[in-house]
Amino acid sequence: MKLIIVFVALSMIASLGLASDPSPLQDFCVADDYSKVFVNGKVCKDPMLATANDFFYDGLDKPDNTSTPLGSVVTSVNVMQMPRLNTL
Repeated sequence: MKLIIVFVALSMIASLGLASDPSPLQDFCVADDYSKVFVNGKVCKDPMLATANDFFYDGLDKPDNTSTPLGSVVTSVNVMQMPRLNTL
């Protein structure tokens, strides 16, 4: 009987731990560089006008000087180089 009570209690706790984004609207907001509207950030492009180039950045595969004290290099990318990063 105790095992059943523990199992039921654990299943109720586990069901509360599930979460998701209720509205994925901001997860898919490609920046529109040609919009005349001013907002904090960039205006979202119409999803039907998004292209594969909006999700691609050409500079991440280029080798760079890693003779730094940490032996690594950081390549920063922002919404101007990759419009897909608009709301991330």
